[in-house]
Amino acid sequence: MIDFTLNGVAVTVDCPPTERLTEVLRERLGHKGTKVGCDAGDCGACTVLMDGRQVCACLVPAGRVQGSAIETVEAETAELSRLRAAFLRHGAAQCGICTPGMLMAAAELLRNTPRPTEKQAEEALGGVLCRCTGYRRILAAVCDAGGRALDAPQGAVGVALPRLDGAAKVAGDCFGADYAPEAALQVRAVRSPYPHAAFALGDLMAFAARPGVAGVFTAADIPGRNAFGVIPPFADQPAIATSPARFRGECVALVAFEPGAEPDLSAFPVRWTELPALTSPQAAEAAGAPLLHPNRVGNRLTEGRLCRGDASTALAASTHVVEGGMQTGFVEHAYIEPEAGAAWMEGDVLVIRACTQAPVMDRDDTAAILGLAADRVRIIPSAVGGGFGSKLDVSLQPLIGLVTLKTGRPCRMTYSRQESMTSTTKRHPAEMRGRIGCDAEGRITGMEFEGRFDTGAYASWGPTVANRVPVHVSGPYRTPAVMARARAVHTHGPVSGAFRGFGVPQAALWQETLYDRLAEKAGLDRLEFRILNALADGDATATGQVLSSVGIGACLRALRPHWARALTEAGPGRGVGIASCWYGCGNTALPNPSTIRIGLTSQGALVLHQGATDIGQGSNTVITQIAAEALGLPVSAFVLVGPDTALTPDAGKTSASRQTFVTGRAAQAAGRALRAAILRHVNAGDGAVLAMDGARVAVTEDGRTRSIDLAALATGPHGYVLMAEESYDPPTAPLDVDGQGVPYALYGYGAQMVELEVDPALGTVRLLKITAAHDVGRAINPALVVGQIEGGIAQGIGLALMEEYLPGRTENLHDYLIPTIGDVPEVESLIIEVPDPEGPFGARGLGEHVLIPTAPAILNAIRHATGATLSRVPVLPHRLREAMA
Repeated sequence: MIDFTLNGVAVTVDCPPTERLTEVLRERLGHKGTKVGCDAGDCGACTVLMDGRQVCACLVPAGRVQGSAIETVEAETAELSRLRAAFLRHGAAQCGICTPGMLMAAAELLRNTPRPTEKQAEEALGGVLCRCTGYRRILAAVCDAGGRALDAPQGAVGVALPRLDGAAKVAGDCFGADYAPEAALQVRAVRSPYPHAAFALGDLMAFAARPGVAGVFTAADIPGRNAFGVIPPFADQPAIATSPARFRGECVALVAFEPGAEPDLSAFPVRWTELPALTSPQAAEAAGAPLLHPNRVGNRLTEGRLCRGDASTALAASTHVVEGGMQTGFVEHAYIEPEAGAAWMEGDVLVIRACTQAPVMDRDDTAAILGLAADRVRIIPSAVGGGFGSKLDVSLQPLIGLVTLKTGRPCRMTYSRQESMTSTTKRHPAEMRGRIGCDAEGRITGMEFEGRFDTGAYASWGPTVANRVPVHVSGPYRTPAVMARARAVHTHGPVSGAFRGFGVPQAALWQETLYDRLAEKAGLDRLEFRILNALADGDATATGQVLSSVGIGACLRALRPHWARALTEAGPGRGVGIASCWYGCGNTALPNPSTIRIGLTSQGALVLHQGATDIGQGSNTVITQIAAEALGLPVSAFVLVGPDTALTPDAGKTSASRQTFVTGRAAQAAGRALRAAILRHVNAGDGAVLAMDGARVAVTEDGRTRSIDLAALATGPHGYVLMAEESYDPPTAPLDVDGQGVPYALYGYGAQMVELEVDPALGTVRLLKITAAHDVGRAINPALVVGQIEGGIAQGIGLALMEEYLPGRTENLHDYLIPTIGDVPEVESLIIEVPDPEGPFGARGLGEHVLIPTAPAILNAIRHATGATLSRVPVLPHRLREAMA
């Protein structure tokens, strides 16, 4: 029996003294605000205060807290109240999974230092990792925690409203691992320890008869199609593999344990035979290489191709030509929340609550695997502790669904950090090479590009990467002649999937570092070279699409004064770099619809059914702002429902920077349609002003107010007396064999400038400042725009300087390095607004754009500082020293 005080209340717990404090708090005492991201003290998400000092609860055995005072995010203290308000004010909570740890570390600081400096805050919070925010908003909030509470801003579009789900974030939101049905079984997966292995299962019945084991499940138990994939024609990944396993971490069996039983898999009866593995695309494409999939010749999944003009002839006639290559490795998403969820039956409907970016896709894949009609599967997304693309693919959904379907009992499953890192998707490693030319004045004449991308054992988003890269590889510049090819090749590596940019960040590393060299050859300033060649209204892209409302020129010109100042401060060892980006919002030349429903009840509730999952980017807030602006009622009037496949229409997946644009357009249409229906009731014109008055809608026009008695209206099938449901699908056109067509309805644009110092003796890089100019069309919520910019930049820093996933070696957050609070410098965000008529109120997407220019700008700044040309990332110290030598 262990006695301690928890948030000021005396508690007694009967538990083993070696049990982790996280288990005591979460499982025995129900305090789920303390999060678990690694169980190794690496991420700091589980930070609590023990006798007033911050500790990682996952490293504290229960026996150590005897007689201690423990404080968690559920506490009500003066410091936490100030911090919660400041986090909301500054937009410091995005996905929210690290927020409890950040708040507790900051609470200790404020207790001792009421008005900390940024340096003090940085030191106090250094043990907590964040993957979303880029830390800058968090530092600002902690340093301003004593500030005066501001009045809630009024308005909708263009207003920096606090995040609508922010209060939940700063209270310790409910993520995938935070809900468990009563008496839920615990599910564990048996996974391959090798990248390629034959395996034989032993006496499963004997293992199933062991105490505490509720069932064992293999591929033979799957009643439907044992293959899933985000692109149906390429679906090839089994939920549970049959021999052989094709990558390290692949699931080959499931074990369900009774509640309270120790989930021990050490004696599971499986015999492994390690087989030769294809560990590189070169080996996979070599003559005679064994095929991972019999129908994919040469282990090639697919190839994207774009041909415009005669690139070879254009390059031959060019005054200046540069040639080079770039190599990138696997990059781990490293969201702080490992995959987690629960499943149960409601009648004959299988309900799955889990972290996801794509609930409808999850439903359809899970239903197909389990042999169920789609309407017999319901997906309820939990709060999502970061996604960045990897939570688009199903992970545990069909696994827990299978266990509940077979046993009739609820179950839960939470991946360990190692399990998450070994079994889920990565950024595609790339090998890229090509040439770019320009004329004597510095105008780009042509480009040739070839890229080979390691798509790993299964397809996932490989086709999207292979097709998106050729479209984007010329960058936001006029390029009259282009020949670009990108192919995705299977290996026995991790499955490569979507990661914030679908291959475009890799391509930008190649193109933007070559553009720097080309500008130098042409004798032009690097910024002015880009301004000279920037796409403008009326220009055609490499796909032949004629553009309008192009914002890249405005972004580049906005950097001019910053560029001039930085160049005067540069010198030996101190460099300045620049890079640009463009990115098509939504699917590439494919249907991409979203649907939104808004309804008024007879009691006067205004309900927005919004099925777009918010993974920290702010769609809950932004889409509500758009709907409010279109309808003409305040954001505060809305009740938000969703996402939930049983309650919300399909708003599509949260990916490809599409939610603000595509779902936003659907929300705009639904808001306008409901407004029109209201105005028709009282025969008012569009200039009328609406207001909610209990169960009435007041409509004021020309000084006269009329009202609609909602209680007097008939209720429709969805429970509303007035309702609008509208869809939007961006107008695109398929690409032909030469990649010509209209792949995206609109693009976003940006440019970033990096200032840094290099220590030539150590080969280390210190970032000084990053200035980022991004055209968002219309900033629906400027505070969320800045938060996205800073978070994307942090991930770009990781791509450039430290992140490389090596299977079997970097499968935790100690060996796999992501930027910490001390790695992200000052970021100055310049919000550019060139409205696009296709976007809602002119808005464009932003989520992926903000990561794309960061890494190439860093490489360009390193070259400016040292003269060293880098052709591989990350730029680890030994690689930089070799390049300088």
